[in-house]
Order: sequence, then C-alpha cells, then structure tokens
Amino acid sequence: MANAHEFIETTPTIQNYFRGIVLFGRNVASYKFALAKCIIELASEGRDRVSLQDLAVPFSQHLCDHLRAAPRQSTSAQSKFLDACRQYNAGSIDADQLRDTTVRMGFNNVIEAFHTVGTGEVGVRFFGDNRKSVTPGIVFTDELNELAAADGSDALAETEARWRLVETAWDLSLSTSLIAYDSSRQLLVPSVRRVALTSARDALNGYQKGRCFYCYRSVSIIGGADDLADVDHFIPHALQRHNVIEGLDLVWNLVLACSDCNRGPEGKFDAVPAVTYLDRLFKRNEYLIMSNHPLRETLIHQTGPTSELRHAHFQAVYDLACSARVSGTWEKAPVGDPTF
Repeated sequence: MANAHEFIETTPTIQNYFRGIVLFGRNVASYKFALAKCIIELASEGRDRVSLQDLAVPFSQHLCDHLRAAPRQSTSAQSKFLDACRQYNAGSIDADQLRDTTVRMGFNNVIEAFHTVGTGEVGVRFFGDNRKSVTPGIVFTDELNELAAADGSDALAETEARWRLVETAWDLSLSTSLIAYDSSRQLLVPSVRRVALTSARDALNGYQKGRCFYCYRSVSIIGGADDLADVDHFIPHALQRHNVIEGLDLVWNLVLACSDCNRGPEGKFDAVPAVTYLDRLFKRNEYLIMSNHPLRETLIHQTGPTSELRHAHFQAVYDLACSARVSGTWEKAPVGDPTF
C-alpha cells in the first residue's frame, strides 16, 4: 500500500486514449476526425471489420458535409482527394466515382498516423491495419467495441467539436491553441493566453541552486547567458489551452529547466514528466513552504493548507494530465550530480 507521500503512476482509460488522439494527434488535415467518427459509428453497428470500399463511403461523406460549411480542411494548399469531394458536392462526379477516388487517395496517411500522438503511438489501438489482405480494410479491436458501447455518443460529440474548432482556426489563419471549445456554452471562445514568466527565475533558483530541475545540468538566471534557464510548466501548459486543467501558470507548477530538457531534440515539450519528477516537485514546494520562503503563502493558497491536502492536489492534477496526454510520460537521464 502506498504511504501518505508516495505518488501513483496514472493509467489512462480507453476513453482517455481516444480523447488524446482527437485532441492532441497531428492536424495537417481533417481526415483523422472523419476516420474517428467512422470507426465509432461502424463499431456501434456491431461491425468488427470494414473494407476500404465500405469505409470510403461514410469517410468521404463526413468530409463532404464539412466542406460545405468550411472550405478549408487541410493545411496543404492542394489535395486531389479533397478536390474530388468538392467535385462531388458540385455534382461533377457521382457517388461511385467519389468512393473509388477515396479508396485510392483518401487513406494514404490517416490509417497509419491515426494512433500517433507526439512522437509515438498511444498505448491502445482502436483498429488494426489490414490493407494488405485479400479484402483491404481495417479490423476493429476490443477496445474500440468497448468504447462504442459505453461512450460512443460522447466520443462522437467530442470529435465533432474538435473538428469544428480546428477548421475554424484554419479558416481564420489562427493557431488552434488560440481558441477553445467551451462545452458548457457550446461556443468557440478565446483560450487562456500564456503570461510572461521570466520574473520567476530568481524565486525558483534558490531551491534549484543553478541546476536544471530535470537533469541537474548547470543553468544561469542572468539574461543573455548562453545557458539561460527556461521557466517550464511542469504540467504542460497545453492542457490549460485545451481547457483540461486550469491554473498551470501558477508558481507551484513552474520549474527552471535547461533548454535541452525543455525543448531540445529529446526534450519534454508538452509531455507529462514521469512520476519521479512529481515527487521532486512536491518536495520542492514543501521545502519552500517549511522554510518560510517569500512564496510560502502563495504556495499554500494555491495547493492547500496542509501537506496531506497539497499531496492530494498534486496527485489529482497529475491524474488529469496523464489521462489527457496519453502518449506516455517523459524522463531524461541525469547529466549533473543531484543537488536537491
């Protein structure tokens, strides 16, 4: 049994994995959303596999429906497949021609990329790629059937909402991080903007002693230095932009990191750190509180008046983060000697 100050690694649910694909998967075109809707709908009908011929019909229809309201469905300037969808909407080609074009062109990238979030695949697959069989298609997994039976309508609604958000951002030439979906009001609204955090360096460095929070590499807090520390959101700020967790700009969630750990080739970026680092962050905050640091009252106000409540706060936020960012946690081998 875990003791009072031991943190637990969170295991995402099937719903979390699907939501992670919809919210955080790559968006260079809207094909992912059309495929997500198709597999939920077909699995809800009791199907366990579908040929490309049969998948092409609802897949292209979803895209045709969205093209009528939002002409831009890709970040690319040209797409022969989307042109075929537009031709179908204009009456220039018939349903059979659209289906055949979809089989040839519509699935070139979306099937293999569907389960990719960040730099790797999520831990659960919702279908298997069976395109090299005698009857090319995809095979549904037990996880998809479970999702469709238990949460199909919610998954469809969330996919549609995210699709509308992305195509609106493309139409306005905005980053999708600048708008968000308010489910309670069913409106697209400006998301929470990042605030300037550089003034936090001095306050945070007292505990870290000039070392990166993650790898212990030496860092500087002097402006213009080559090794100037980044102020990093431990729980990634992307989760605030997507309305998953609020208050991630608060000081309890901020650490100093070297540029390699924060944004280097194998950097953290928007990943959730491994649970080992959560323990390190909790101990950092407890140290500042118990040592009557100037941030003491701020940290107590943000995370709770007792150590037990603060521990519960950290675990709850970490659970939410891991449930949303389902591509796995991030960690980095130490470079310097541990100093805190």
